[in-house]
Amino acid sequence: MKKDLFAHKSKSWDMSSRRVQNAQAIAETIVRNIPLHDKMHLLDLGAGTGLLSFFLAQKVGRITALDNSPSMLEMFHEKRGEFQCDTDHIEADFLQHDFDTRYDGVVSSMTIHHIEDIPALFQKLHAILKPGGFIALADLEKEDGTFHSDNTGVFHYGFDTEALVALAKEAGFEDVTVHHASTIEKPHRDFGVFLLTGRKA
Repeated sequence: MKKDLFAHKSKSWDMSSRRVQNAQAIAETIVRNIPLHDKMHLLDLGAGTGLLSFFLAQKVGRITALDNSPSMLEMFHEKRGEFQCDTDHIEADFLQHDFDTRYDGVVSSMTIHHIEDIPALFQKLHAILKPGGFIALADLEKEDGTFHSDNTGVFHYGFDTEALVALAKEAGFEDVTVHHASTIEKPHRDFGVFLLTGRKA
């Protein structure tokens, strides 16, 4: 039985105004840079309790939440009535899951630093998208390891965005662009959050 690293956090996850504000800023950056419409089916990678999905739901037709934390997905499921689109969810490790659906887009907020193999991540993202589908991945700019008070399950202390762009292009993505999405203020320092977007030809 795998350990749910977020079990003790799921109930209070949405209570942090900083976390809500960050998800909203990421969603607004996605909406500004990607034309969304009500026929789209998105995958929210590492959806957690659905903060990012909540802010995008009114723009699309369906969102599938994927997370490997059952407690986080339980909270997502409880909130599904608040979403302005259809939803479903998948409890799985993204790189291990066999998808039988192709998506119009994959969005993600503060998740990919928990994924060790980033080249494999981009290759799988490319594989599960429809032609013309997009990625919109938000995460931390390079940091010193002090963002999390506990780095269990953290494989990357933020990202060098130029290196990330190169990996996305190697996987076949086009129009790969990095946008500044948000700044998370903590007592000891501020942390920048980027949004990387790209398109499958």
